[in-house]
Amino acid sequence: MSLWLSKLSKILVAPSRFSRVVALNSFSSRSTQDLEDIYPNSSLKFDAPQKPPETKGLNFSGFIPIDSLQVTCSRSSGPGGQHVNTTSSKVDVRFEVAKASWLSEELKQRLVEQNPNALNKDGFFIVKSDKTRSQHLNLADCLDKLRKTIWESAKEPAPPSEESIERHRRLLERAARQRLAEKRVRAVVKASRRQPLGL
Repeated sequence: MSLWLSKLSKILVAPSRFSRVVALNSFSSRSTQDLEDIYPNSSLKFDAPQKPPETKGLNFSGFIPIDSLQVTCSRSSGPGGQHVNTTSSKVDVRFEVAKASWLSEELKQRLVEQNPNALNKDGFFIVKSDKTRSQHLNLADCLDKLRKTIWESAKEPAPPSEESIERHRRLLERAARQRLAEKRVRAVVKASRRQPLGL
């Protein structure tokens, strides 16, 4: 209590702007939203190169190195006035799956198997976006689509429920009954075309 009173008396005795700031700063404590608490292992230097997290197995961190992507922009289709004719807002992002060192081999294989239509004949995975009339927003949309696609590929397929198994069995039974009924009708038609044996 005496320490607090002595600091308060310093403020009252020396009312200059500098001494007030120093005295008030001595009362403040460290915030719980401090950068050291939010990013404990970070150097907190914005110009320092950040080491990307490693992707092991099916665990994808969400980090996509922009230097490994081929980004091209072109004219967007659809309505938008003269702005569409003057701005290349459509974004095409592609990368070669075989050379993507930021993905594990298992994740590459799943990505290719589950998204065959997104691959071209040269082995490039392609994502496009012309959602907005802003090139930067379309690039962000492409990266978001790519992240979601990789995360969906990494998910383990859920085991089928008892209801879906029963529904599948009933569909198979109905298809078999329909096939046999059509076969019987066809047999009757063929039998009616035959000539009697006595003639």
